[in-house]
Amino acid sequence: MRLLRDLVRTPEGAIGLGILAALMLVALFAPVLSPGDPLRITGRALLPPFTDPAFPLGTDRLGRDVLAGILHGTHTSLAVGLAAALAAIAIGLCVGLTAGFAGGLVDEGLMRVVDAFQIVPSFLLALAFVSVIGASVPVVVLAIALGAWADPARLTRAQVLSIRERDYVASARVIGMHPAEIAFREILPNALPPVLALSAIIVAAAILTEAALSFLGLGDPNVVTWGSMIAEGRNILRSSPSLSIFPGIALVVTVVGVYLFSEGLTKALSSRRLEP
Repeated sequence: MRLLRDLVRTPEGAIGLGILAALMLVALFAPVLSPGDPLRITGRALLPPFTDPAFPLGTDRLGRDVLAGILHGTHTSLAVGLAAALAAIAIGLCVGLTAGFAGGLVDEGLMRVVDAFQIVPSFLLALAFVSVIGASVPVVVLAIALGAWADPARLTRAQVLSIRERDYVASARVIGMHPAEIAFREILPNALPPVLALSAIIVAAAILTEAALSFLGLGDPNVVTWGSMIAEGRNILRSSPSLSIFPGIALVVTVVGVYLFSEGLTKALSSRRLEP
């Protein structure tokens, strides 16, 4: 609760938290606000926006409701972003904690693996992975996580290398505490804050990567996404620009909200560390 209060006190954190809370409510109540399959044909094709109360944002080339697609796409984007970030953070924490705490050859070996993953651009890695395995939501989540876990691993290792030399860790060794217990009870909680601040950036990058994959036709065809909606509208961009503009605005608002939340979280964590 104290961290939440510190977060809300920052302008970035308050705005970002408000945007994300609104998006989560939309994602949660999308089946209520727009019941049924958002990919079903519901009206006349290429209905302009703001001309029919039943379709406030119009319809696409197949007669599908654009507003329904945006609402249900919110759920897909947030679910993929959060799941990919959670997987990347979990992998990065395990690798970074093991490398920093063990040291020696284990550290060298794991860091070379991290370097190998960082050499390849994350989007190209996700693109190749999805192209080979196939397009589905779990595969997209795993592909994004594989391209994003290296940064949390490197940051966690740097934190662990600093924390493991502190007095309370040395005291834990002296009293005979098991190394695993030292790592997870004494070191990991103190190494988490910078990694948690990084997680918001990973969520934003994951949402953009998922949209880019869907735009290229490598998303799950059975799920509506903002990227696929933007791709659907690009062929008739001159005659019906709203088909790409509306999901594009939703994507921009989401990424900006995550970025502002990340900035506010970083400031909140920094203020807590500076307090006596």
